[in-house]
Amino acid sequence: MKLFVGIDVSSTTLDVSYITSEDNKEIHRSSVDNDIIGANKIKQDIIKLNDRYEFKSITIGMESTSIYSFHPAYFFQSDEELNSLNARAVVLNPKETKRYKNIYEENKTDSIDAFYIADYMRSGRFTSSVLKTEEYISLQRLTHARSDMVKELTRAKQHFIDNLYYKVNKLADKNFETSVYGDTMMKLLVDDMTIDEIANLPLESLSEYLRVKSHGRFANPDRLAKAIKKAINGSYKLDKVIKNSIDVILAMYANQIRALSVSIKQLDKSIADQVKVIPESQILLSIPGIGPVYCAGILAEVGDIERFNAESQLAKYAGLAWKQTQSGNFRGTITPGVKTGNRYLHYYLVEAANQIVRYDPVFRSYYDKKMSEVQRSPKKRALVLTARKLIRVIFYLLTNHQIYKPEEVV
Repeated sequence: MKLFVGIDVSSTTLDVSYITSEDNKEIHRSSVDNDIIGANKIKQDIIKLNDRYEFKSITIGMESTSIYSFHPAYFFQSDEELNSLNARAVVLNPKETKRYKNIYEENKTDSIDAFYIADYMRSGRFTSSVLKTEEYISLQRLTHARSDMVKELTRAKQHFIDNLYYKVNKLADKNFETSVYGDTMMKLLVDDMTIDEIANLPLESLSEYLRVKSHGRFANPDRLAKAIKKAINGSYKLDKVIKNSIDVILAMYANQIRALSVSIKQLDKSIADQVKVIPESQILLSIPGIGPVYCAGILAEVGDIERFNAESQLAKYAGLAWKQTQSGNFRGTITPGVKTGNRYLHYYLVEAANQIVRYDPVFRSYYDKKMSEVQRSPKKRALVLTARKLIRVIFYLLTNHQIYKPEEVV
């Protein structure tokens, strides 16, 4: 007989339901505080029940509830007494448990939710995020923070370019000579000069400014100076009151972009140092285009590859799977992607695929083939499908403990 312990987690309480594999009746129910004392009470209840029933295995499950499920899940997973009873802690996708509960129950209370979490695990058809060891968890915190900061940086850059369009619309053109997010360009446009001052500055002086401030990084400062002058002269002019408001906003987003860029570089260094302690890192780093950051982002979410029975399970976990529609002789040609999955793993796989196609001919050939198959959003589709191919390669390499060899992939 097996025991399934369903825990409904909130910021303050843990509502617990205990059911066995033989029927769907509760043998015990409790509600405790979400702290170390409450977790220990649940542990003692499990030990007492095991003394009475002698369970073959014990599964302790809870939904992934923001930050609130981390501590209890890690407590149960790392407790030596529970491990000696063949107990494991799993974190469930709340969308899956909700769909399961809605089949049988319309009411919603914490105790009802706890019961159906336990009953869902009893069905044996759940997918779980098994907790990882300390090095994976610490790496995961870094890679999650980096992913979130990159999104914030992208958002800040979009706001910056939107407001720059009001100020100098020609400079906001995506085909402009250089990126306006560089430190030299932001200093020129936000910190050091007004648009009128740039317009009145002699071409030679502007070119010298660009050369000195960039420390010679611009290949042709004379040409860039001419392009800036031309963009300013060809742009719409703003009223002074509006111009002042735009300047304040641009300065704010420029500072945010600088701060986020520095933070991301610091995280990259910490991630590169931390990923070295993960043995599997050398396997992923053997794939051309995957550096320490993308390697860390993938390994931090995958953890032990043995918890996936097939690469299709890993693909679904990453949200890189598609729904199939078939009935009789009908087979649907439109296959939308699944809405569930680990968003961080999805992000790092797609980003890694985007780099791999630049360095590896096997992946490049596959990417080009998928690009040529459709006319609507070909790049996005090809990149996602390439990330799906990357999953097959990663699963094979990690399962067999092998480094990447393109001829074997072919």
